Amino acid sequence: MSFDGFPDEGLVFYEGLEADNSKTYWTQHKSSYESHVRGPLQAMLDELAAEFGVAKVFRPYRDVRFSHDKTPYKTHQGAVITPEGRGCGSWYVQISADGLRVSGGCWRLESDQVSRYRRAVADSVQGPRLDEEVTRLAAAGYAIEGERLTRVPAGYSADDERVDLLRHKSLHATRTWEPADWLHTRRALDEVRTAWREMRTLNAWLADNVGATTKEPRRR
Repeated sequence: MSFDGFPDEGLVFYEGLEADNSKTYWTQHKSSYESHVRGPLQAMLDELAAEFGVAKVFRPYRDVRFSHDKTPYKTHQGAVITPEGRGCGSWYVQISADGLRVSGGCWRLESDQVSRYRRAVADSVQGPRLDEEVTRLAAAGYAIEGERLTRVPAGYSADDERVDLLRHKSLHATRTWEPADWLHTRRALDEVRTAWREMRTLNAWLADNVGATTKEPRRR
């Protein structure tokens, strides 16, 4: 299957799901989800795989075990690519009734990764490289996001020239497009590819300076 855009029916499907997040609605419209959401997204990812790697497409079902919100289905479809062996620095894409979203970076870091991240930010060589890249992406229209502390982390100075970056516990750049006619064409593939290329340097910095966690997986 070749990618020819995200059909409007897929966005309409999510509008309906937002209004009626129930098993009844899902069962009645699952074929629309498969044909107009998951199918086109997978086709896009297949075309991008040679350059960026194989993606993980997230399940449409929400994990409600530890959530007050018990609605069973996600109102968006996302996928992520984390290059094998790098441990940190991923590409993300998401389609929903709100349009198209792309991101690059890291969304959740363990304590050992946060420590390495901050040491690199404070470093006289690696810190300016990240600062320059974040500044470039922000100027190009990307939102610089991620969990961050309200205070300066222990061991670092409030006068540090990169104090805003030091506060981060995760870091990613994001760009969003509201629904438009081009979303239903191959231009959507071009926009995702271009954005992911824009975020390649950020991901490389994170992979080189933060890497994978050495902590044991958490048990639930």
